[in-house]
Amino acid sequence: MPRVSWHNFTGGLVTTTLASRYDLQKFGTFLQACTNAIPNIHGDIERRPGMEYIATLSGCAYLLPFQFSSAPEDNFILAFHCSCTIVYCGTNGCCAGCVVGCTHPYCMNHLCEVDYAQVADVVYFAHCCYPLYKLSRTDKSNASGYCWCMQCVALNQSLSAPSTPTVTATRGLVCGCCDWNSSAGCYNCCYCCAYTMNMCSCLGYKVSAVDCDGIESLPSTARCITFRYPTDWVAGDHVTVSWSAVSGACEYNIYRDSAGYYGLIGVACGCTRFVDENYEPDMTVTPKENWNPFESNNNPCSVTFHHQRLTIGGTKDAPSSFYMSRTGDFESFRKSRPLQDDDPVEYMVSSNSVDDIHWMASFGSLFLGTSGAEYTADSSGAAITPSDVRINTQSYWGSKNLKPLIIGSAILHEQRLGSHVREIAYNWEIDGYAGNDLSLLAPELVEGHKIIQWAFQQSPGSNIWIVRDDGVLLCLTYMREQNIYAWSKHTTKGRVISVCVLCGESEDILWLVVARQVQGGEKYFLERMHLRLQEDEEAEDSFYVDSGVVLENAISTDQTASTTVCGACHLIGETVSVLNVGSPEGEQTVGENGSVELQYAASGKVVVGLPYDSVISPLPVETDTQQAGSTTGMHRAYGKTTIRFHRSLGGQYAATKQGDLGREDFWEDAEYYDIPYLPEYWGEPCKLFTGDIDVTLPSGQDTDTSIILKQSQPLPFRVTSITTNVDFGEAP
Repeated sequence: MPRVSWHNFTGGLVTTTLASRYDLQKFGTFLQACTNAIPNIHGDIERRPGMEYIATLSGCAYLLPFQFSSAPEDNFILAFHCSCTIVYCGTNGCCAGCVVGCTHPYCMNHLCEVDYAQVADVVYFAHCCYPLYKLSRTDKSNASGYCWCMQCVALNQSLSAPSTPTVTATRGLVCGCCDWNSSAGCYNCCYCCAYTMNMCSCLGYKVSAVDCDGIESLPSTARCITFRYPTDWVAGDHVTVSWSAVSGACEYNIYRDSAGYYGLIGVACGCTRFVDENYEPDMTVTPKENWNPFESNNNPCSVTFHHQRLTIGGTKDAPSSFYMSRTGDFESFRKSRPLQDDDPVEYMVSSNSVDDIHWMASFGSLFLGTSGAEYTADSSGAAITPSDVRINTQSYWGSKNLKPLIIGSAILHEQRLGSHVREIAYNWEIDGYAGNDLSLLAPELVEGHKIIQWAFQQSPGSNIWIVRDDGVLLCLTYMREQNIYAWSKHTTKGRVISVCVLCGESEDILWLVVARQVQGGEKYFLERMHLRLQEDEEAEDSFYVDSGVVLENAISTDQTASTTVCGACHLIGETVSVLNVGSPEGEQTVGENGSVELQYAASGKVVVGLPYDSVISPLPVETDTQQAGSTTGMHRAYGKTTIRFHRSLGGQYAATKQGDLGREDFWEDAEYYDIPYLPEYWGEPCKLFTGDIDVTLPSGQDTDTSIILKQSQPLPFRVTSITTNVDFGEAP
């Protein structure tokens, strides 16, 4: 009787059509059931933490993160309700309540398609049905918190242009018989000055205002005078330029005409007068002209930042084009004449495929995800300029308009057809970008569905949380350098609507909007996934219920503990699971006032919430044997089975039945047996257990027998390996 072991679960949930592909290197890591359990990057698998109830929302909402820094107190949740945005504080992973509300223009069915990009205190939003919008956070005005404002982006805003300047020319050294005729604008000529007279020309000057942030206004109207050309100026020749002050201006730029263009000749700080003493015009700094490529409802669908420019793409009238703002001035699309390297960029992707731009990402080069292909945009130099743009095709999979995730050295995006998840990463062998289909082994999880939203939780487990259009939450444990991409399926009593991730103090925090049928109707809850159980925590610190709350069962004045706890008003009438100071009490019903009756009075922490099942089941064992060859189709029975746990308590085991392979939720009607635990001392409660537990699997002589592990109690459940004796044989 051979003894086999499942000691690595990083294959995750796979399609059961792979049940015969034992030639695959990762076959022994595949699972046929992985519900509400997370495969970890070290090979073990554990029950997902519960969802902690935070607030009842006024209606459906879509979450986006606002992260100013890695400090938890600088992290906020933007909850987009119908016509209004509510900002929640995520300080220390806990919601401090509604900070402020502001209106937004988006319909609820468009919110999942809105692209966004944040820089400092400003978030820009793009959708092809709306103009470009931004949400700004300003400094705290009072003790109630920050001020937030949602407004349409007005491009090319600056100080007012100065009025037309006054220009006066002053001659220097000339012969005594020559006088300057100011009314005629030339010299009274004599023979010795004929050469000078013939060199008189029209000189033009413009002035622009600059504010304290370095934002320059449009230039004034040009003022021209007739004076000899600057190359013929003699000592003392100069031109005085003066203008009216502009409110808010810190300095002024003065430009002079040269061969039809205006170049910078000087800067006036704190004054409205400048003397041109024949300064050479700097033609790399010229006055700006207004340009707005998004006028007439030419709205963009994608936005990002690249090389210190606001980058916008996929407009209604030019879906294959992208635009880049002036360098360092995100809301300015003003152009110089002639064009300079820091001027805005306009470029259209031209190829033989359909190239509507759906997303953009800054990843060394500027990545463009279109409906037909994936491209990189770069230049021959250090940065993209108006005259130096190169487009290179990286793949022809095509993309949907889901905002991509940048994880480590790869970009993850949704493929145009089939909702498959693909990665793009640099490949040294081909000197280009390539990637894998990360959903290849579990296509049923995404095919026929739409991915509504996803978010990356880097710590503690490198997990991507994905919201499917039917409300199911998927998780992809992803670590490219270790070739780990393990899927799992997560269900709850309700539908997950939206997710986002914020930085926490010890790990990233996953926030969720969940629609639940409670109290006779559908309500929308803001919840957060609880922190994973730490090594120094005990059973009473467990949190494995959904929409759960932690209640304190206090000792009364007569030193007796009450059997009633209150505080679950959002779950009135619902059947809940109760953990009473580390001991599960089974299921109870929440009373009309949000109270829960305990079976046993105890003082301390009581966790109350909706129960959920965590299920793990590997694919049936298949291999080649020396005696009988392939085990495929052979009957098998399991003998002694050893399950190795890490800090776990509770749980059940069962064997699959004939015909379970390929049947969805086959584990629901299995016959389960309790996993036996013993307390350290008789009469005391069991503590979290690490070690091996032996069970006897009640399996028959079936061709597809496997083991099922399930945890329904509000306790931790973490498996590092399953080892069993298997007896293969022909049909009895």
